[in-house]
Amino acid sequence: MKVIFFFWFFFFGIFINAQNSFELRDAKKTVIPFKFINNLIFIPVNINGAELTFLLDTGVAETSIFSLENKELKLINVEKIKFSGLGGERSIDGFRSENNFGKIGKNFVNDSMTVYIITDQDFNISSHVGIPVNGIIGYHFFKNHPVLIDYMAKKLTIYKDESMFRKKIKSFNELEISIEKNKPYIFADVEMTKERKRSKLLIDLGNSDPIWLFPKLIKDFVYNRPNIDDFLGRGFNGDIYGKRSRIHNLYLGNFKFEKPLTAMPDEYSIQHVSLVENRKGSVGGDIMRRFTVALDYPHAKIYLKKNRNFYDPFHFNMSGLDFKQDGMEWTKDIVNLPTKSQSKPSGGTEIFSSSVQYNFILKPIFSIAGVRKDSPGAKAGLQKDDRLITINGKKTADMTLQKILELMKSDEGRTIEMIIERKNKTMSLRFTLEDPIPYQE
Repeated sequence: MKVIFFFWFFFFGIFINAQNSFELRDAKKTVIPFKFINNLIFIPVNINGAELTFLLDTGVAETSIFSLENKELKLINVEKIKFSGLGGERSIDGFRSENNFGKIGKNFVNDSMTVYIITDQDFNISSHVGIPVNGIIGYHFFKNHPVLIDYMAKKLTIYKDESMFRKKIKSFNELEISIEKNKPYIFADVEMTKERKRSKLLIDLGNSDPIWLFPKLIKDFVYNRPNIDDFLGRGFNGDIYGKRSRIHNLYLGNFKFEKPLTAMPDEYSIQHVSLVENRKGSVGGDIMRRFTVALDYPHAKIYLKKNRNFYDPFHFNMSGLDFKQDGMEWTKDIVNLPTKSQSKPSGGTEIFSSSVQYNFILKPIFSIAGVRKDSPGAKAGLQKDDRLITINGKKTADMTLQKILELMKSDEGRTIEMIIERKNKTMSLRFTLEDPIPYQE
């Protein structure tokens, strides 16, 4: 499975607790560093003294925990509930816990924090990200204060001082947004081929794709060619499938994006989802990362300023392979110590001695989580659950999941040679990266 391209979910029968708020205390602003992996933002969150890592996602209303990675967390006031969302008809059991103490950074505090616990481990995204991820946070992070996202510096700045914030965004482009069901929406122009259509899109930082469109909700929608059938992500009710293609242009205010990759979930995936009125899709992390972004929920505004990522091409994983990290294992690295020499006291032959030291280091294990039909990886004979040993001569134990994904998105025509292990047998397989969905006029 790919890194989670989205993680929407919708809560039924949940009423927002007005006291469930993060507040900036004893400071005009606070800065929070984040990790940026595959267009997704991960931040440190402390709940009841436990140091956790959460995905920051404007596409969710509530704060949820789906894994503790062997960490101990005490929660109070727990009751059983059900979740439902994209992926089919099935709902899953979970829990709600109220009046917890949450803290992000030094000064961003919530002393009446509500969290939702998902016990189904199918929703543990850690193996598809490459770092331990414990949960997801959305609306309650953004709702009270403007938040500046600096993708280049990998820092979030939360402002309490209005004049300080206004000074910071003076040179930014201002756009209107709407906050509906505790999520931000923006109008953009989608140009499939030649005609620009005004479209209401969710601003979804939990979606690593550039754009999602819902064909069923768009009048006279025609899929651009070429397109491919692909796995798009995972919702509460199962895997999400649909098509991928490219559109001609996306216009966001005065900004224009040429030939962006677009994912289009099938009708089955959204048939049980209650969408806000007139919504046509989402704009995701691969668009947002091209700006320094300021989200101001209290005033229903977003402020954008180009960063040096703006003109990056929209790259696709051309291998057709999805990857995951299967934990860590101890590996033995040999270190040759410097050679020593000494002379015999009698002036005889010198004696040379050398020694070898073994360093034992925890290193990641990677495997193939899925193979797209008719892709270069599939044609080369790669299969789900194949364990990766080397890629182009480099040990995968010395790589990260992010580096592997970047390699698969690098250059069309590039040769990839993998040594894999399958059922205790080592095999060498080779393929060439090929973009299956180049935009065609």
